[in-house]
Amino acid sequence: MVVLLCLCVLLWEEAHGWGFKDGIFHNSIWLEQAAGVYHREARAGRYKLTYAEAKAVCEFEGGRLATYKQLEAARKIGFHVCAAGWMAKGRVGYPIVKPGPNCGFGKTGIIDYGVRLNRSERWDAYCYNPHAKECGGVFTDPKRIFKSPGFPNEYDDNQVCYWHIRLKYGQRIHLSFLDFDLEHDPGCLADYVEIYDSYDDVHGFVGRYCGDELPEDIISTGNVMTLKFLSDASVTAGGFQIKYVTVDPASKSSQAKNTSTPGNKKFLPGRFSHL
Repeated sequence: MVVLLCLCVLLWEEAHGWGFKDGIFHNSIWLEQAAGVYHREARAGRYKLTYAEAKAVCEFEGGRLATYKQLEAARKIGFHVCAAGWMAKGRVGYPIVKPGPNCGFGKTGIIDYGVRLNRSERWDAYCYNPHAKECGGVFTDPKRIFKSPGFPNEYDDNQVCYWHIRLKYGQRIHLSFLDFDLEHDPGCLADYVEIYDSYDDVHGFVGRYCGDELPEDIISTGNVMTLKFLSDASVTAGGFQIKYVTVDPASKSSQAKNTSTPGNKKFLPGRFSHL
């Protein structure tokens, strides 16, 4: 019992340190899965779901709309999405971990729009399902390999998944594609992976990728990255495996060496996709 209490105190202190100096909650991916909260948007894009449609999206995946308390619990362990979405009982809001002038009005916490009287308003959705199959997540480990849903089998239609990578302040992220096979489309408008050099998919756009050509390695400018995977309603493919490792501040000299040596690493800013 004493050991358990000590462990709870340590976890609380670690969580409370988010945003200060290099403090992050290193167990956040485990707790993120335990919290079971995730963001969904319509295949047609952001802010396209009525309240009834948002409920249907969550229920189709075996879940339900998240409550305010469930969304706040996920936020406390690093869940940050700059997109307002429906919650249970017709409430709308979004979770902010890192304040910014263009997202969250410079505040942290749940940006709460309150209970909406008009349920025909169109927003995204925040679902709750602790048993959902892996489709996105929040990663704080120093290195990790993550995959498209169902890999090595083909992914399903109508997938919208977000992965948020958050390391210690001062560290950078080296992203490598191990396998990559998405529906080929000259404009990458069907199935694609988008990468953002930021906390969300609003700022820091790096590129959009599809087809079966292995993208170049990418090294972030800071300690955060966001990846978005979207598939349409027809034609699937083998999916992908992506690996990231931490680049520590002490490695800056080796980074400089790598930039002067031909290879397949891309230091941001880099080549952007034309949309």
